[in-house]
Amino acid sequence: MASANAQPADAATQQPDTAGRPSDPPASGDRPAASDAAKGHGGQGGERLDQAHDVWHIRVRELHKRFGDNHVLEDINFDIARGKVNVVIGASGAGKSVLVKHFMCLLRPDAGSVWVDGTDIFALSTKDLAQFRRKFGMVFQFAALFDSLTVEENCAFPLREHTKKGKGEIRDIVRDRLAALGLDGTQEKFPGELSGGMRKRVGLARALVLEPEILIYDEPTTGLDPLATQNVDDMILAASERYRVTSVVISHDMASVFRIADRIAMLHDRRILMAGTQDEVRQSDIEYVRRFITTSGVSAVEARKNFRDQRTT
Repeated sequence: MASANAQPADAATQQPDTAGRPSDPPASGDRPAASDAAKGHGGQGGERLDQAHDVWHIRVRELHKRFGDNHVLEDINFDIARGKVNVVIGASGAGKSVLVKHFMCLLRPDAGSVWVDGTDIFALSTKDLAQFRRKFGMVFQFAALFDSLTVEENCAFPLREHTKKGKGEIRDIVRDRLAALGLDGTQEKFPGELSGGMRKRVGLARALVLEPEILIYDEPTTGLDPLATQNVDDMILAASERYRVTSVVISHDMASVFRIADRIAMLHDRRILMAGTQDEVRQSDIEYVRRFITTSGVSAVEARKNFRDQRTT
C-alpha cells in the first residue's frame, strides 16, 4: 500500500525500487487533479490508472463517502500491493470496512475512483460488475457459514451458483481446498461441530474455490483466543504463499498485524494517515501512529520474527 500521508501523495507515480518494493512517493504537489484521476491519468511519466500495474493491484484515488451527515472517508489515496498481505488498521469505527467494501463495489463513493487491474469498477455495468467480482474472495468476520449445510456443501455453494462444473469436479475442488488448510475429513461435519478457528478456515476454503485473485479478510481474528489467532494468521500467510493472491486484511489486532503484514495502512480521522512497510510504520514519527502501536503492547520486530521463525521450524 503506497504511502499517503495527511495530504496524500500520488502513489500512482511510484515505481518499484531495486528491492522490488515501492519507492518513496512524490511530493503532494505532484498529485494529479481529480479530473485526471477520474479519466485514468496517473501523473508523472505518462502512467495511467487504466492500465494494470506490476506492483499495485488496487488503486484508490480521491475517495469520499458520507452517510447522511457522517463523513466517513475523505480524499482517500493509496494502493494495494499485488501478491502481498496488505493490512488496513485503525480504531473501531474508523471506517475500515466501509473503505474495503468499495474495492468490490459493495458500496459506491460520493466521489473518487477505485481501479482494479486498470479497470474503473464504478464504471462497470451491473452484468460486467457481477463477473468482475469473481476476482475477489471474501472471508467474513464470523465465517458466515450456512448452519444447515455441511462443510462440503458450504464450500461447494459458490461453485454450484457461479459455475457449470459437475458434482465430481466440485467435490474434488472442495476437498483440495480443505486439505490445503488442514481440514480434510471435515466434509460431513456441520459448522456447529467446529471450533471458531476451524470455521474461519472453512470460510477461507469457500472463498478459494473460485480461485480469486484478491482475498479480503474482515477482522479475521475477532473473538479468537491467542492460539486460535495464531492459527488464523498462519492460514492467511499460507494462502498468500500457496495461491499467490493479493490479501487485504482489516484488523486492529496489532500482534496479528505485525505477524502477517507486508504493508500496513492506517485509517484515522477519515483519511489514510500513513501507509508503508512494517518498518516504515513502526518507525513513523506521526504521534497517533506511535501511540496506536505503543499502547497495543506489541513489539513489532519480535512479533514478526518469532512467528516467522515458528513457521519455518
